[in-house]
Amino acid sequence: MGARKRIKSEERKEASKKIAMAKLNNCPTSPRKMRLVADLIRGKDVEKALYELKFNPKEASLRLEKLLESAIHNWEGKNEGKKFEDNQLYIKEIYVDSSRMLKRLRPAPQGRAHRIRKRSNHVTIIIDSKLTKKETVEN
Repeated sequence: MGARKRIKSEERKEASKKIAMAKLNNCPTSPRKMRLVADLIRGKDVEKALYELKFNPKEASLRLEKLLESAIHNWEGKNEGKKFEDNQLYIKEIYVDSSRMLKRLRPAPQGRAHRIRKRSNHVTIIIDSKLTKKETVEN
């Protein structure tokens, strides 16, 4: 490996230490409904996002709340001895991808059948710290 690749590789490893990620696969909710809730919390601070998800009446918000808590715990596992309240965590990325679709048939009048598509999705959430390198060294 050349010096340039090695340096880039080390930079990527250092950046991944700050970032924490969590995934929710095959969630039995329509991706469209999940994106409505995901758009509410994209780019927000973690504490504000948790508060907003807790009091949102949509069913998808419960699943995203658990996923966000999982990402926070993953971040705390990478950064032992630090609390997420002190490090100004925010939701860097959140995206919802469609997953497999269960196809069912429902009987219709005059011997016909209508297709029912039960959709599901994958959700990925990435959280990061807003603190700069200087501030983390001082702490």
